[in-house]
Formats: sequence, structure tokens, C-alpha cells
Amino acid sequence: MRIVFMGTPDFAVGSLQALCESGKHEILAVVTQPDRPKGRGNKLLQTPVKEYALAQGLTVYQPQKVKTPEFVELLHELQPELIVVAAFGQFLSKEILELPKYGCINVHASLLPKYRGAAPIQYAIIKGEKESGVTIMQMDIGMDTGAMLDKVVVPIAENTTMGELHDALREQGAALLLQVIDKIAAGTAVAEPQDNEQATYATLLDRSMEHIDWSKTAQEVHNLIRGFNPAPSTFTKLPNGKSLKIWGSKMTDKNSAAAAAGTVIETGKHSFFVACGEGVLEITEVQPESKKRMPAQVFLNGRGVQEGDLLA
Repeated sequence: MRIVFMGTPDFAVGSLQALCESGKHEILAVVTQPDRPKGRGNKLLQTPVKEYALAQGLTVYQPQKVKTPEFVELLHELQPELIVVAAFGQFLSKEILELPKYGCINVHASLLPKYRGAAPIQYAIIKGEKESGVTIMQMDIGMDTGAMLDKVVVPIAENTTMGELHDALREQGAALLLQVIDKIAAGTAVAEPQDNEQATYATLLDRSMEHIDWSKTAQEVHNLIRGFNPAPSTFTKLPNGKSLKIWGSKMTDKNSAAAAAGTVIETGKHSFFVACGEGVLEITEVQPESKKRMPAQVFLNGRGVQEGDLLA
């Protein structure tokens, strides 16, 4: 099949790689977001999809807006039979959606209609879901509202991090994409409408969410830490006012008694324990301000926190 691929982050690379390695399809072009400045030097960085596409010798386009008449005309000239979208980051116009013979399909990292929107992987963990997955849908003009062509379910364990779930969904979604395209080509794909009444949304992450609120339950704090690992990460404030990023945690059956939320109630050999609004959370990996990530044991050896300290 003649395909134009649209995607931007590492999650999308999995799908593009699967298409390339399948040897079945002609990738006419790859469309990705423009290079963005990043880091202290504001150096322009290529998107992960662009890096992979260029390494494969594919043609890459980076329009500021795909809806412009000039870019739509370019797509008409390419004459794709199918446009495959995976975490692209721009809305497609009705004209683009209807341009290919088989329309546009999207590789979305959730079990739709749950977690439509920009951050489905993070929200699945933050909300304490026991499973997530990938849905391939036929795109329409709405935000992740199109009819579902197929799904794959991926379990979420108690300590699964966003990064681990991301990698599993990336792999499973890429494999599912190839199966769905085969069905589309064979005329056997079945589109199932979404139940809009069951829809939930994974809106853009807010920086204020990174600050741990210890008055929440231990489970809620644990979910937030996992959901923001490896990005954007969570933090708390030490008694001296400095920030401490929290990278690793575990649920416990300890009782905080009458300790205020945020109190370090115990320091062990390898970790320390913090009272929450309900329950106690074990902290296993941290990152002090201006330092590298480290096991909590190393942090404690440097007298990082002591029993009775209040984290805020």
C-alpha cells in the first residue's frame, strides 16, 4: 500500500519502523513536527521520527501546519492510499482525512473511548488503571472519536512506570498496525463506533501536577510517581527548601498513626517511609537538587532525610 506516515515522538517510531521492516508497503513520505530548540543552548533537535526516517532514506516534511493549501496540494500530488498517524501533534482537516482511498488511521495509546487526548499513557497509570492498550481507529474530524478498527490490551502491574508502559504499547501498537492494514487491504476490516458516553480525556499535563501532595492517599501518590517516570518527574520540598525529585516508590502496609502527611516516619537501610493522607509510601529512588538520580540508600547515607522530617 502507498502510505504517508505522520508522527513525532518515540512512540510513533515503533509504528514507522514496523511499516519499513514489513517490506509490504511504500512509504511515500514522513510528516513530523518542526525541529524545536531544547536545552540550555537552545539547540534545534530533530524529532525521533525524523531521525529514524532520515536514517532509512525516507523523504521528510515538517510543515508548521498540515492544513495549509500548499501542504494539502503536496499530499494530493503524493497520492497516498492510506495516511497512518501516530502521536503526530496536529489536527487533520476534513480534506486531508478524505484524501486517501482508505482514509486516515490513528495508532492511539489507550483503550478507547477511555483517555482520548494528548497524554493517555500517563493518565492510565495516574488514575490507577490495571490495564491499558492500543486502539487503531479510522480518523474523523473529532479528537480521537473515530470508529475503532482493532485493539490490543496491555496489563499494568502495581509498579509499572510510564516509561515501561510506553515501550510495551509502542511494540504492541506497531504489531497491531500491520494487522489492521492487512485487513483494510483485504476488505475485511470492521469499524466499531465508540460509545461517546464512556469517553474520558487525557488532557495536557500541567506542571503543577509534578508537585507531590502528601495529603493524598499513598496509592494516589504512588500512581503519580509511576505515571511521571521518566517524564516529567515528580518532586517534593525538603525541610531546607530544596527540591527532591522522587523517582521510585512502593506501597506498604505500614501505619502512619497520627503523623502529619509528608512526615518521614522511618528511615531504613535501603529506603525511607513517608506518611500520606491515608497509608504510608516507601521511597526507593530520588534525585536531590542539582544531582543525579540515586538509590534512596545513597541519599540516606548522606543524611538526606531523618525520621521526623516534614516533606512539603
